[in-house]
Amino acid sequence: MSESVAPTATNASAPLLRVEGIVKEFPGVRALDGVDFDVRAGEVHCLLGQNGAGKSTLIKVLAGAHQPDAGTIVWRGDPVVLPNPHAAMRLGVATIYQEFDLVDGLSVAENVFLGHLPNRLGFTRRIEMTRATRQILARLGHPEIRPDREVGLLAPAGKQLVSMARALSHDARLIVMDEPSAALAHDEVSNLFRIVRDLTASGVAVVYISHRLEEIRQVGDRVTVLKDGRAVAVGLDAKTTPTQTLVAHMTGRNVEYAFPPRRQRAPGADVLRVEGLTRPGEFVDVSLRAGAGEIVGIAGLVGSGRSELLETVFGGRKPAGGRVVVDGRPLRPGSVAAAVRAGIGLAPEERKSQALVLDQSIAANISLASLTAFATGGILDRSKEQDAAAGQARALDLRPPDVNRLVRTLSGGNQQKTVLARWLLRDCRILLLDEPTRGVDVGARTDLYVLIRQLAESGKAVVLVSSEVPEVLGLADRVYVMRDGHLIADADATELDEAAVLDLLIAGSRVVEVEELDGAVGGAA
Repeated sequence: MSESVAPTATNASAPLLRVEGIVKEFPGVRALDGVDFDVRAGEVHCLLGQNGAGKSTLIKVLAGAHQPDAGTIVWRGDPVVLPNPHAAMRLGVATIYQEFDLVDGLSVAENVFLGHLPNRLGFTRRIEMTRATRQILARLGHPEIRPDREVGLLAPAGKQLVSMARALSHDARLIVMDEPSAALAHDEVSNLFRIVRDLTASGVAVVYISHRLEEIRQVGDRVTVLKDGRAVAVGLDAKTTPTQTLVAHMTGRNVEYAFPPRRQRAPGADVLRVEGLTRPGEFVDVSLRAGAGEIVGIAGLVGSGRSELLETVFGGRKPAGGRVVVDGRPLRPGSVAAAVRAGIGLAPEERKSQALVLDQSIAANISLASLTAFATGGILDRSKEQDAAAGQARALDLRPPDVNRLVRTLSGGNQQKTVLARWLLRDCRILLLDEPTRGVDVGARTDLYVLIRQLAESGKAVVLVSSEVPEVLGLADRVYVMRDGHLIADADATELDEAAVLDLLIAGSRVVEVEELDGAVGGAA
């Protein structure tokens, strides 16, 4: 990226918003542990930290979506309580989440004013709404977006502009942006920076969350680093703080996950080979391999192309080039059925929306990929289905073991076990696991780690994607590092440490050959 945004913060100004000693606990984890943080009018304050550091929880507290268990939120010098997102918006705090909260079937104007449509005597004043939307879009530098256009027809950059317009329709004085560049092309990122600069020039404060250090350098004024729910570095200069200083603040954890020991024997022959796989705009010329009994880890940040890669290997997306080979035989591209027949199973990142039928039983979810095995003449044998599902539930120590329960009643860890049970019942030999411990409490993580290791020990090839670097290094036998759609490193997990991988993820700009990794480790330590 070439554009450089000049600082706009007035260092002498009093904070627009300040949080003091914010604590937020969930079952099994203290997500925020006494966080202090402030942002001034007209500045871009960047939040940096690994996945699980507490960034998402903090911004949900600011948005009124989570209530803190302790601590104080101070707005323009006065303590406030934000019981819900509407209260935060009325105060002037707007949040633009990484996953857009827009209604695709509504128009741009209807989304911009969703929840506070201008009306009189119960009738929406559409002319006024259209005029106001047009003015806001012009302020954002995009008068070409029609207020009557259906939002679902817009590209990601357009949807992001609509989210920003919604924030400005509430006269927001503080806008929180969660990974705003994750779905944007290079030229769109430059335009995003221009908009941020214009907003801060008018006195709007921006909290900017990103894993990409070059973005923080260009758009940020100050940086706060979160780790294990604590602000370990507050108000660092975004332009001049050395990369290694930021990496050092991000590494090291108070919570130690118990990883099972690695097996000593070498993996078997390659079961899965990915050769030159390409989807423009998502990933380019990706090649990797996984052997029987091997756990292959892919460390990558949001927007790196990691999830899109797994979905393409599974046939959910059709590649523009390259191929997927199982046991020496190329798979038909873009065919989930072909992948499943070849013995590939996928546990996707968003298990609740992409993998599970929440209002169905555990048994129905486990048998979903194997229904023909329990049907005769097109009639499902429920007893046979339940017996098979119960066997998998016992093998995976699913709790509670009653397979007639609705799957939505299970904890995150047991929902993940249900997805794995589906593919084990199908007898898949290749398991693609995308963020397998997301939303899983600390205690249940250890159970999943042991299970994943046991699956590899039984001869299955496991490809594990995670944005938590310690998780990849602790579980995998071999690690690929993915950045901006490219695999930039490939090495034995024992040759890497957390600081080296983070350095590659947030600061690396070129492909790193395997033999160079010793130098990367030494430089990051």
